[in-house]
Amino acid sequence: MNTKSMVTAAMAFSATAAFAEPDRAVTVTRFNDQTTTAGSPDYFTGSVKVQSRFQAQSPARVGGGVVSFEPAARTAWHTHPLGQTLIVTEGAGRVQHWDGGIQEIGPGDVVWIPPGVKHWHGASPEVGMSHIAVAEALDGQTV
Repeated sequence: MNTKSMVTAAMAFSATAAFAEPDRAVTVTRFNDQTTTAGSPDYFTGSVKVQSRFQAQSPARVGGGVVSFEPAARTAWHTHPLGQTLIVTEGAGRVQHWDGGIQEIGPGDVVWIPPGVKHWHGASPEVGMSHIAVAEALDGQTV
């Protein structure tokens, strides 16, 4: 499955509430219409790009995006109030929780980080990595 297909699947997942209410239209956000932004140095180390961001409308709480890390780039240590799912789409990456060792991750791997678990994730030292990140908001907060 390519990145575009995975993003489309993630966005469809976020639109489940639209199917439950016949008065709401299904929304399609085109992949080519997405803005790519640089990852903020407040939340990332190294060169990181974020694209294909999505946020479901209330009452749904799910949102996410595609995050691409250059070699050795990673997130800062952080937590998610309702957990986070990462779907690795390409490259070689790593993930670590506060009390654990570094785990290697690669294309097709799905990583679940439970609620409140302090962790980081990013590329290997030699190879970049991209993943789809999906998280639910609690009181408007995902991180």
